[in-house]
Amino acid sequence: MKARGAYERLVRQLLFTLEPERAHDLAIWSLQRAAKFPLARRSLHAFRPGLRPRTVFGMTFPHPVGLAAGFDKNGLALPAWAALGFGFVEIGTVTAKAQPGNAKPRIFRLPQQEALINRLGFNNDGADVVAERLQKLRANGHWPRIPVGINIGKSKITPLEAAAEDYVYSFEKLSPLADYIALNVSSPNTPGLRSLQEGESLSALLHSVAEANRHWRKPVLVKISPDLSSTELEQVITICEANEIAGIIATNTTIDHTVIPASEDQSGGLSGKPLREKSTAIIRAIRARSRLPIIASGGIFDAESAREKFEAGAELLQIYTGYIYRGPRLLRELVEEIA
Repeated sequence: MKARGAYERLVRQLLFTLEPERAHDLAIWSLQRAAKFPLARRSLHAFRPGLRPRTVFGMTFPHPVGLAAGFDKNGLALPAWAALGFGFVEIGTVTAKAQPGNAKPRIFRLPQQEALINRLGFNNDGADVVAERLQKLRANGHWPRIPVGINIGKSKITPLEAAAEDYVYSFEKLSPLADYIALNVSSPNTPGLRSLQEGESLSALLHSVAEANRHWRKPVLVKISPDLSSTELEQVITICEANEIAGIIATNTTIDHTVIPASEDQSGGLSGKPLREKSTAIIRAIRARSRLPIIASGGIFDAESAREKFEAGAELLQIYTGYIYRGPRLLRELVEEIA
């Protein structure tokens, strides 16, 4: 096992003395502030890995490791993620309507398992505000020189039968600013959302988004659950292929908490090391059935777990919980050792 870096020995120790959501907000605020000052922004370059270009769904990535949706829901720190050396970044989940999310506390650390449980519930500023923020960033010349994906989901107050219209509103607001759009139909923290992965509901959603995409022609990806059965996954793949989806993000968080001690368990989506095996199994199953590009997300903490995702069939990786536990050193390790 490699010696721990300064982040794990010092910075993480400090952040973990704070309540998880407060630590997260502090991290985003710090990165947002650093990105506004050239000297501070350049200081982040010390963590950048080298270039390992890769082309996926017609888009070139400087290397195959990106930041997963959920960390920067509102697109507040885009220049900082680029300065830190991510190969791409996915902001969101953004919904058509601004919403506060679920009641606090709603993020829980499980250090022994190197995991997180969250039940945030798509807390975000809404498509209108996020679009305006991103437009200003682009106008000010601070737009990052890496691909930017935007992850969109259903507003909680929107009934399921109106879900397609809700997604299309966000799509039309945000697609002009995105290199790709990801449709989140798999978060366990918005009631009923996962039912949008089912046959007719998914078909209707993807058809509506495809109609809205005729003008923009942006790659559209679908982010799926790690808890799908083989039959459900087969149906999702078939519908994605029929609707010319550019790729699949595998996976979101899991509701399978069997490895978590009852005394530490909370409701919500589980991420981190306990998700590794389930996520990889889904990737293998997709690759056995389809040639759709796959972005792997779930349980990536080191070069071994990243290599496992590539060998299972992924073309790109996204990290989130691993970055919280390992820090900037993880990104360099992944790119330099496996890319």
